[in-house]
Amino acid sequence: MARCTAIKPNGERCKGRAIEASEWCWNHDPAHADDRRRNGSRGGKRGGRGRPQAELADAKQEIRAVIGGVLSGHIERSVGAVAFQGYNTLLKAVSTELAVREQLELMERLEVLEEALESRKEGSRWGA
Repeated sequence: MARCTAIKPNGERCKGRAIEASEWCWNHDPAHADDRRRNGSRGGKRGGRGRPQAELADAKQEIRAVIGGVLSGHIERSVGAVAFQGYNTLLKAVSTELAVREQLELMERLEVLEEALESRKEGSRWGA
């Protein structure tokens, strides 16, 4: 298995495996530069992979605290019930946000595929 021949900015040779019919790994192959750029631009639009998970973890921690407070008598049942209504709304909003992000990402991917298919069709028209 061939190793990537790219030299990283710190002067070290890349330790990645070269892809078939190339001297570079996927991360350094100039043929994949557009794909890397497109994938990198998506990252900022997603808002980070960990954010929704962190929000859910925070909400779960707070819900557990309210449950504990109601069970111990430190929080009135009516106050706890209203808090849970708020948490239900918050969790629905997070769920909706995730669904919207997923739809936007799928739409972007579909547009890229449609463009590639269209350019392939046009290339075969001119080549025929």
